Amino acid sequence: MTTPTAPRLGTALARLLVLAAALLGVLLAGAAPASAHAALTGSDPQDGAVVATAPKEVGLTFSEQVAMSPDSIRVLDPSGRRADTGEIIDLCSGAVVKYGVALRAGLPDGTYTVAWQTVSADSHPIAGAFTFSIGAPSATSVALPEQAAGGGVVGALYGIARYLSYAGFAVLVGGGAFVLLCWPRGAGVRPVQQTVVRGWLTLTGATLVMLLLRGPYTGSGKLADVFDLGGLQAVLQTKTGAALTSRLLLLGAAALFVAVLFGAYARRTDPKERKDLAFGLGLGGTVVAAGIAGTWALAEHASTGIQPGIAMPVDILHLLAVATWLGGLTTLLVALYRAPSVERAAVERFSRVAFVSVAVLVATGIYQSWRQVGSWSALTGTRYGQLLLVKIGLMVVLVGIAWISRRWTRRLAERAPTLPEAEAEGAEKDLEDEGLENEGLADEAPDDEDAGDDRPADADADGEDAPEEIDPERAAQLARQRAAVATARRKKARDADPERTGLRRSVLTEAAVAVVLLAVTTVLTSTEPGRTEEEAARTGGTTAGSTAVPDRPVDFRLPFDTGGVDGKGVVRLSLDPGRTGANALHLFVERPNGKPLDVPEIKVNLTLEEKGVGPLPVAPDRIQTGHWSASGVQLPLPGEWRIQVTVRTSEIDQTTIEKNVKIG
Repeated sequence: MTTPTAPRLGTALARLLVLAAALLGVLLAGAAPASAHAALTGSDPQDGAVVATAPKEVGLTFSEQVAMSPDSIRVLDPSGRRADTGEIIDLCSGAVVKYGVALRAGLPDGTYTVAWQTVSADSHPIAGAFTFSIGAPSATSVALPEQAAGGGVVGALYGIARYLSYAGFAVLVGGGAFVLLCWPRGAGVRPVQQTVVRGWLTLTGATLVMLLLRGPYTGSGKLADVFDLGGLQAVLQTKTGAALTSRLLLLGAAALFVAVLFGAYARRTDPKERKDLAFGLGLGGTVVAAGIAGTWALAEHASTGIQPGIAMPVDILHLLAVATWLGGLTTLLVALYRAPSVERAAVERFSRVAFVSVAVLVATGIYQSWRQVGSWSALTGTRYGQLLLVKIGLMVVLVGIAWISRRWTRRLAERAPTLPEAEAEGAEKDLEDEGLENEGLADEAPDDEDAGDDRPADADADGEDAPEEIDPERAAQLARQRAAVATARRKKARDADPERTGLRRSVLTEAAVAVVLLAVTTVLTSTEPGRTEEEAARTGGTTAGSTAVPDRPVDFRLPFDTGGVDGKGVVRLSLDPGRTGANALHLFVERPNGKPLDVPEIKVNLTLEEKGVGPLPVAPDRIQTGHWSASGVQLPLPGEWRIQVTVRTSEIDQTTIEKNVKIG
């Protein structure tokens, strides 16, 4: 009877690595440069504004706290020279996060460029630029950098290091938990030891790379600045630098845990001593693992936004559950392919541990999703929400495959370590098929009795030492052949069990999906949460008024969200010439990606409250998809006019957005 065989380990691992590299590249390319937790929600003057006189300062308002440096805000005149004093002014008040920079006196008319770059409270760099004009717009020679903050080669390397750090943490923690909770005998199995040690090395190396890349990642973006000791010193003084340094110190304690687990614990034979040592390792390992997980919670999304006191412990639990499940899965996969045998009881114990981990993941994931998304519209209409939906889908697939693995576990039957004589002879034949005869060993194959003999190869039948003239090279060949025969027998024994083969294949599939899931999670942690993006869109159009100069067009943008299907976008409004009397009004309705959005209706109302004028209704005509226009719009008096735009995206979904502008 022909039994199914599992793929070779080398091929399986190669496929996993190729899948990981390909998916990581696609996701990182699509994600960069993602804005982070903080977002610019307003500026004074606003983007595109034309002011009559030079302001004393330029102010920027953010949705979350940010870390400012002397060069975080730069104002450049039309010729590209600095127009600011370099003095950052703290304008924060209560929940409002606002910073500014003072301008030099006597600035001439023209178009000025404001370039800003800072780091949000959750460790991600953010940057941007906008222009405003004094007196009248003019040409400008300022060339803004095309590469956004956190992009380029440095951003890609930093993203890869982040992915590897998550993967290393999962293998280190999950592998240790698998040995202690599910398969104590695995502490003495070499492939398992190598897997956990490689997890530690990967996490340590990735953390060091992130620490070195942190300066150029949040600053210049130049790879050569990795060797700037001054920049490294500045990084160490930041929250992220402290978190990475703490992680390295905790990894020293993790190294001690690994040494004891695969040293003293693996050699213990007394059950009581082994149980006591296992308890100590479990307690100490949990503390160290939670501490390492806390370095992510301290520096990233969990530490900012709403309810950080609850979010940080929940984030630590989430990371520990992920590591226990996916890292244990990786260790089980290695054991199934490379260990002599894995007891059915060990696989069943891991199945129960994985079930608890999934339950914790679901509970903590629901809270994190609510905290970072906040609404159904953000779940479907923001990049963060869309990535979260992909992650949820992958989790469902992974749980489904795990259910199949659980069924294989129930069917798994323990096999005896030996084979019938006929199968043993078949194993020797397999050796010949695998090419051992090419090494001149096939003719020297020992029989079954010799292969199981533990005596030295140079001992004769009477137990006396053979003459010293026996060729050492010949003896070494016989020893290698004996080891090869034993390996072939063990492999044949494993492959002869169809239940074990099915389990290996289902676990391999789980591991492949887990690689994809980890890549999506890595990108998700560097993407602006949906709640923040929506709040920025709601407040970005109403935080400050735009001041116009007589005879200059008024141009501004108004984000909107009607709450319905395809209900998010931006209205670009242009009022020309922006003065009392007749004006031409143009409105351009765009999707969040900048493409035109066709809406059934759009209306405008103009009100001058200080003089009791209005509201004056304006019904623009549809010119083409996304473009509406009205001519002869009368503004009878100068003053601060409130312009209200009502956008209807369906029969029942509409919203009204507004902006105050000064008409001379």
